[in-house]
Amino acid sequence: MRRITEVAAAVIERPAADGGIGFATEFLLGQRAPGTFYPGYWEFPGGKVESGETPHAALVRELHEELGIEVLRADPWLRREHAYEHAHVRLNFFRVREWRGELHDHVHSALAWQRAAGLTVSPMLPANAPVLAALALPDFYAISHAGEIGIDAQLLALAHALEAGLKLVQLREPQLDAARRAAFVHAAVDLCRQYDARVLVNGDAALAAAAGADGVHLPAAQLAAQTTRPEFPLVAASCHSAAELEQAARLGCDFAVFGAVRATASHPGVAGIGWENFAAAVGVPPLPTFALGGMTRMDLDAAQRAGAHGIAAIRAAWDS
Repeated sequence: MRRITEVAAAVIERPAADGGIGFATEFLLGQRAPGTFYPGYWEFPGGKVESGETPHAALVRELHEELGIEVLRADPWLRREHAYEHAHVRLNFFRVREWRGELHDHVHSALAWQRAAGLTVSPMLPANAPVLAALALPDFYAISHAGEIGIDAQLLALAHALEAGLKLVQLREPQLDAARRAAFVHAAVDLCRQYDARVLVNGDAALAAAAGADGVHLPAAQLAAQTTRPEFPLVAASCHSAAELEQAARLGCDFAVFGAVRATASHPGVAGIGWENFAAAVGVPPLPTFALGGMTRMDLDAAQRAGAHGIAAIRAAWDS
């Protein structure tokens, strides 16, 4: 087995110059110089983790050496492995959300600020296609509860949220009978289509396909039993342990939810794990991970500092 080379990689962010239509930030890419592997290809800045270094420490050092900037905030975000011809690398990606200094590139042929909504440079290093797909995910994942508030009320709340910019939705309705659930899912998918939002159906691939949803969200029990990725453009999973996160990554899921961080109304009497345990469990997670459990939009900053891509919520998703 080839030795794995640990690499720290940075998604260096800044506010989009035009206010960020669709996405509020841009990220920095560098073009590999002649005389290196994959010359001319574009990559995220970073470099090898030296002996005795943590990936975070390596990131801080590399960005100072390569670009002359000081990292003020780097949140753990995503861990990917890729086998190149010359090396098998494990890429530990961090979102560099705060930094200072002027960019002075010392290793690349060129630098370019880009958006996940559409790159203007190419080609990208082969390892980075899933990373770009992950960057295109919004930071809020709304979960329906029509079985509690009623189908009409949920569809009205969904319409208001979509109008306000919601882009990622899970239809999770264990309390509805099969006929009412199917009717709700078809109506909700049609509504999401009007606003170009992506929508997943919890646990029911047949219903997701029949309604034209973007994919399925696998409950933890289904994730454990699954041996191949469901054939949908978008697949997510519910996880409660680091082992389940690894299983979701092996299966090829696009993202996961992890929790519960706090006690929730849907699981009364069950204490949440808290941010410290959340961060310890996910580390630099193997796929984009949304924090779940008693979340509101005010929790986004804490979630991202703990290693989450964003937050997922049921009740807070539909607050007017």
